[in-house]
Amino acid sequence: MKDLSDSKNVTSVHGFCFSQGNILLVHVNGRGFNIPGGHIDKGETQEEAFHREALEEGYVKGKVQYIGAIEVSHENNPLFVPGGKYPFIGYQVFYRMAIEECLPFRRENETTSRIWVEPEEVPYVINDHELSILVLKEALKIR
Repeated sequence: MKDLSDSKNVTSVHGFCFSQGNILLVHVNGRGFNIPGGHIDKGETQEEAFHREALEEGYVKGKVQYIGAIEVSHENNPLFVPGGKYPFIGYQVFYRMAIEECLPFRRENETTSRIWVEPEEVPYVINDHELSILVLKEALKIR
């Protein structure tokens, strides 16, 4: 739950989007089903970036709450490039969105479909790291 709102080492934002007790998952080209998220554009806050990603990938809008962040260390990464795109130690920030508006899905960006999944089914559908399931458990605590 560390506040990273001013951190320049935040590399991406992600979030669990809820509607009627279900969670939005989007199929991202080359990654399979996952939660909406992505990189922060120049001049965006972390929260603005998540709102944009949720709209671009899932075509949803809503209120968000900060969940926390996962530290990403490249200490054991032999492919790490010093001075490259990513910091040696970075953070992925996570939000919970209560969806207020669901727009028609248009496939205009990198997502090809969206589905609504019961929370207990998420681990069987997403193609992501096990830490995402821990973040989901935190998101489920927030009402």
